[in-house]
Amino acid sequence: MKHLIVYAHPNTSSANHHLKETAAAAIRRAGHEVEIRDLYAIGFDPVLSLQDMQGQMKGENEENIVREQEYIRRADAVTFIYPVWWTGMPAIMKGYVDRVMTYGFAYRYDQGVQQGLLRGKAAYIFNTHGKSHEEYRASGMDNALRLTSDAGIYRYCGFDVKQHLFFDRADRATAEVLAVWARDVEAAYSAC
Repeated sequence: MKHLIVYAHPNTSSANHHLKETAAAAIRRAGHEVEIRDLYAIGFDPVLSLQDMQGQMKGENEENIVREQEYIRRADAVTFIYPVWWTGMPAIMKGYVDRVMTYGFAYRYDQGVQQGLLRGKAAYIFNTHGKSHEEYRASGMDNALRLTSDAGIYRYCGFDVKQHLFFDRADRATAEVLAVWARDVEAAYSAC
């Protein structure tokens, strides 16, 4: 099985980096291939330009976007790892979605009905945030994030969302907490 990890965090000492490394190791231990696209490391440009939009309307994309689409096309499963900043994705990840998940590649409309074109691909989403799970539940933020990302992006594009895990109080995660998170990430892949 071929896995792709799309990762967005600039700090190699972050809890997100730990999640990325844990996910890659778990996938490899299961005997699967894994490719990692570290959006900060590759200098991904998140800005959707007018030129991008005009090209997308014609089914034409820049070479770097076509390359990212190829990574997704080859993958059986895609893991998205990023922090929740200001109740959403970091700009670089949102820009990845804007520029890579294009009409004709990730979705289309057939007689006015939306069709996800990435059917048959599994998605795993691992997010960190600073607040506690209790605060996210009380405010409804956990459900809002699942709705906007799982339904509004990933399922919309046809992904089968297998797991969406939230890791709380990430800015205060201890070694013991990171060890628990590692077990959660490994368990997420147990069925693949």
